[in-house]
Amino acid sequence: MNAHRAVDWLWRSRKVPARLGRGLLLPFAGLYRLGMESRAALYRAGWLETRRLGLPAVAVGKLSVGGAGKTPLASWIAAQFAARGVKPGILLRGYGGGDEALVHGRLVPEAVVVADPDRLAGARRAAEAGAQVLVLDDAYQRIDVARDLNVAVVSAEHARYAPWPLPAGPWRETWGALSRADLVVVTRRRAGPADAARLAERVTRRFPSTPVAVAYLAPTGLVGLVSGRGQPLSSLAGKQVVAAAGIGDPASFAVQIRASGAHVQLVAYQDHHAYEDADLARLARAAGEADYVVVTEKDAVKLRHRWPAAVREPLVAVLTVTWESNADAVTRLLARIP
Repeated sequence: MNAHRAVDWLWRSRKVPARLGRGLLLPFAGLYRLGMESRAALYRAGWLETRRLGLPAVAVGKLSVGGAGKTPLASWIAAQFAARGVKPGILLRGYGGGDEALVHGRLVPEAVVVADPDRLAGARRAAEAGAQVLVLDDAYQRIDVARDLNVAVVSAEHARYAPWPLPAGPWRETWGALSRADLVVVTRRRAGPADAARLAERVTRRFPSTPVAVAYLAPTGLVGLVSGRGQPLSSLAGKQVVAAAGIGDPASFAVQIRASGAHVQLVAYQDHHAYEDADLARLARAAGEADYVVVTEKDAVKLRHRWPAAVREPLVAVLTVTWESNADAVTRLLARIP
């Protein structure tokens, strides 16, 4: 069992060994929660300073670790600004070798993408490069910087996990932290629409004054890794497919590719996986043995310039954000900025 599957088992399983493991970690989870809540209280009381970034800002983040869809949502928001003729700057910390920065750059070529753990310095660089509005990726817990719109992403898949803070569960903050949100987006990948709707209703009951929208994040097409040639997702039906994913929730990626009718073997890596030569060789062999190798955009940015010219190229799954409820609220809130 690799590290990702082990953590997933610990947080999700109802079996006795997993429950015992979570129980042993609860004291550490309590300390983590105390630290996070104390920090938030210091900012609320004004004892710690929240600083402006100099441009209108939208923060997008999540309460949990793992893949909740905050990066594709941040790109989608930046693209909305670009479509209005407002040049967006996308700020992120640059974790994991910069793969998310490369993804943003491909998805929103009009954006100024700055990877810098110092959000103030990043904001200055974005402004100097012509940005007119900022989208802060993975910044819900960055309460040291002000934002004009605070977007919290809650994954329908993560709602099934243990309700404990790290490390006993996946939660960076408790649900009480959603009180800071101006908008809550419930995302789903492998969860059904009814599950996402129930979670949205649950959030609405607790925070009735906060708009809650539901977004489905799923591949809608395929493009060649190197050539960029497009083909429909339906072309995978009945084929032997190796799905490679170094993301927060690789299992959801496999489920979505399997929904096309493909016979899928998942090759799962840790989030932000740095592909070594052995990994590249493994995928090159798979390209010769399976009908297709399919990768995520996050993995494609690390493989594209290293893929052997003599080996058939993988296909990249093109992810689309589809709004299933309350899209009008999302549009209305974004229209107020800048």
